[in-house]
Amino acid sequence: MTQRYYVVREDMLPEAIVKTIQVKEMLGRGEASTVHEAVEKVGLSRSAFYKYKDGVYALQELERERIVTIAMDLEHRSGVLSKVLALVASLEGNVLTMNQSIPLQGLANVVISVDISQLNEELTTLIEVIRSQEGVRKAAVIGQG
Repeated sequence: MTQRYYVVREDMLPEAIVKTIQVKEMLGRGEASTVHEAVEKVGLSRSAFYKYKDGVYALQELERERIVTIAMDLEHRSGVLSKVLALVASLEGNVLTMNQSIPLQGLANVVISVDISQLNEELTTLIEVIRSQEGVRKAAVIGQG
């Protein structure tokens, strides 16, 4: 079943949802060191927090989660990396950072961070398409968030 998401104005949300987001933000900023401490500060039960915490996100938090790190082993041949980068761009991925090792035994390890918030395809499709490119020996998502 496909998950559906909605953007809802904060004043339209039930109090428990708003307070759950406040607790998550407090924990993220270090204003509380435990869930117990944070829920007490905002006046929310721990059971309500745990009920909603995995399904409620601030919009900025979701946007940050659209950055992935992809590690690849590429053959040391002219144009291989360029074609991979062009492929990512053609699918509306935006390469934010790139790190390439010096090629050893004909292979270079390349790690790219990609903003996939505008991606035309699913992330799994992007990885499959990268893997199918000539000169790509290995490609995998090693980080997300």
